[in-house]
Amino acid sequence: MTLENKVHFKKFLFISILPIIIFFLIGNLFFFYQYHVYTQNYNNKIASFLTLIEKEYPTIDRNELISILNREENVSEDIFHKYGIDLQEDSLIIENDKRFHGFLIIYNIIFACFLFTLLFLYVNHEKKQDKEIKKIVKYIEEIYKKNYSINIDENSEDELSILKNELYKITIMLKEDAENSKKDKHKLKDSLSDISHQLKTPLTSINIMLDNILDNPDMDKKTKEQFIQKIKREIMNISSLVEDLLKLSKFDVNVVKFEEHEVPINNLISKAINNVEMIAELKNINIKVENHNEDKILCDEKWQVEAITNLLKNCIEHSKENSTILIKTSSNKIYKSIEITDHGEGISEKDLPHIFERFYKGQNASKDSVGIGLALAKTMIEKNNGSITVDSKKGKQTTFRIKYFK
Repeated sequence: MTLENKVHFKKFLFISILPIIIFFLIGNLFFFYQYHVYTQNYNNKIASFLTLIEKEYPTIDRNELISILNREENVSEDIFHKYGIDLQEDSLIIENDKRFHGFLIIYNIIFACFLFTLLFLYVNHEKKQDKEIKKIVKYIEEIYKKNYSINIDENSEDELSILKNELYKITIMLKEDAENSKKDKHKLKDSLSDISHQLKTPLTSINIMLDNILDNPDMDKKTKEQFIQKIKREIMNISSLVEDLLKLSKFDVNVVKFEEHEVPINNLISKAINNVEMIAELKNINIKVENHNEDKILCDEKWQVEAITNLLKNCIEHSKENSTILIKTSSNKIYKSIEITDHGEGISEKDLPHIFERFYKGQNASKDSVGIGLALAKTMIEKNNGSITVDSKKGKQTTFRIKYFK
């Protein structure tokens, strides 16, 4: 039996048994009183009888009379027949007969009151239950109308009250879901607007360059090749953007399954460096790794390599030529960390709180940037039970800190 049912059962027993106990006590008191009245009547009549005998027989022994009254032997009923009395039907003391009929009427009245009380309690309980059920139905109707502002204040412990409390919890949950759904719609609207804007610019540029090529059939070969190279670059940007958006959407709907294995941190860093080696060489940037160790983390290697790669790309993009990007690793009992520090233009205080937001482009962002790489890196790290923070000194350096808690 559940706790809720036990509470209801105890309350039901109390309501039901209390009138029975009261009736039992009143009944016992009534029967004791009835016995007292009968005894008094018998004693009075016997006293009158004994007084009469003492007058007629003054020498009679009183102890003998008392002994006769207390004998357990049965007396023949024939003697009463002489006086027209049937002991099976009649009472020797008429007053007791009258009293008995009066007591019977009183007892029936008490019993009727007892039944009426039980009936009243039952009807009253059912009325309250019906009232509470109507309230619950009304609450459900309001919830069906998407009115989540109803207030269900219930502190009692019967089953309907527990049901109302559970209904209140559901209402709060639905209210939160409705609010989150509203926020998600706004986010989706903003995201679609950003995506539209990001795609519109390169597509417009491609369209203009194609029109130039088509409208100028005698265009010199060198100019035409330049246009084709620009179109190719714009198509690659669009392809990269679409690929990143697909990745983010997969993370948003939780369809990405992480295949976690113990991976040495050095392996993650080495593979990420290999991915950016070519673009680092273009700016003659040296990527240096300190604190080589054999620490391992439980993660999906593919996604974490991509996350670190995105961070390195960002550092290379904003680093000065002929500079160094420093990668440090460390560990303690709580987490293992990777720090990536570039020596570039830094991030302004205004941009710093927003750099992990989707489609956010700071004042130092390149022309080709779409503002999605850092957002994607943050998502991949956090989905693998990690965290990322950033510190920056304008004009000097920027440091990304990744912590893995597995």
